[in-house]
Amino acid sequence: MTPKLSAFLRDSAPATPCLVLDLDRVEENYRRLKAAMPLARIYYAVKANPAAPVLDRLVGLGSCFDAASFEEVEACLEAGAAPESISYGNTVKKESAIRAAYGRGVRMFAFDSEPELRKLARSAPGSRVYCRILVGNDGAEWPLSRKFGCEVEMARELMVLAGELGLDPFGLSFHVGSQQVNTAAYEAAIAKVAMLFTDLRDAGVKVRMVNLGGGYPVRYRQEVPEIDDIGAAIMGAMAEHFGNALPDILVEPGRFIVGDAGVVSAEVVLVSRKAKDDPVRWVYLDIGRFGGLAETEGEAIKYAFRTPRDGEAEGPVTIAGPTCDSTDTLYEKSNYRMPLSLDAGDRVELLATGAYVTSYASQFFNGFKPLAEHYV
Repeated sequence: MTPKLSAFLRDSAPATPCLVLDLDRVEENYRRLKAAMPLARIYYAVKANPAAPVLDRLVGLGSCFDAASFEEVEACLEAGAAPESISYGNTVKKESAIRAAYGRGVRMFAFDSEPELRKLARSAPGSRVYCRILVGNDGAEWPLSRKFGCEVEMARELMVLAGELGLDPFGLSFHVGSQQVNTAAYEAAIAKVAMLFTDLRDAGVKVRMVNLGGGYPVRYRQEVPEIDDIGAAIMGAMAEHFGNALPDILVEPGRFIVGDAGVVSAEVVLVSRKAKDDPVRWVYLDIGRFGGLAETEGEAIKYAFRTPRDGEAEGPVTIAGPTCDSTDTLYEKSNYRMPLSLDAGDRVELLATGAYVTSYASQFFNGFKPLAEHYV
């Protein structure tokens, strides 16, 4: 909660639920990451928060952008980003979207399979391409499973094929999972990529870029590694495995750039119990999983709460959203506690909610309007 956010909530008392995001904090986070990894080019993961004010601020700072769709490519271009500063980082793209991005000047694309590579050869000829490999996600609070990436041996064959198809086999990428709190995950992934780099160069492939992905964490309820420590671990691993012949280094932060820049302001709709002697109260808010808090799935991302009654006696709670859907229960097993005096009508704040909230919000599920947004 920055002073700017506190002042806006106090003076404007916007209708709930809403996100309020401090653009100065976005800039501060960008500069902190740049200082921690000065040799890396920052490609902001647009999906984390694609709002025009965020993109405008980052364009002004000289950021590059990781787009997950042609619509995100267009949003970046409308904000003033140069086409050459955009990477189309989704490994699963419609061929029509590839053609459209190529037609707007985008020349860097991700892939992880032969069919996708052949689409790129047909519809984005001559482009720089990079292959995403599978790596471990241990330590990530929001793991990415096996949906994206391929095994190392396949990646080697695909990068050779990329050159044969007339594309530029520019580099390799990985992602160690979102909200990654274990620096060893980056170190292990870099070692894996370095071995493949050597194999590819021995095979005559002029590979020259490593995309370290995102995953850089923000603080929710628990402390997380500082970005300086993460940067030191990453650069140490790069130096260990690549020596003085460092490749181009790209990073794709999303959560780290916007996460702690935003606060969701919500209202308590109801506080109730399931039995008279039940010690656990149910606290229903006017925002839930379908209102943008999708990352509470499996109670993975545990947001911190601030209430106007903090400091008073507390008791255990289950926290849920407002919809008529039983899966709209946020926290039941994570030992949340809230003031016993908390009541309907009280406003509460969910801290560090600037990432993956507005972009996850549903469109009128149960008739509820999409989450309102304020950028200050």
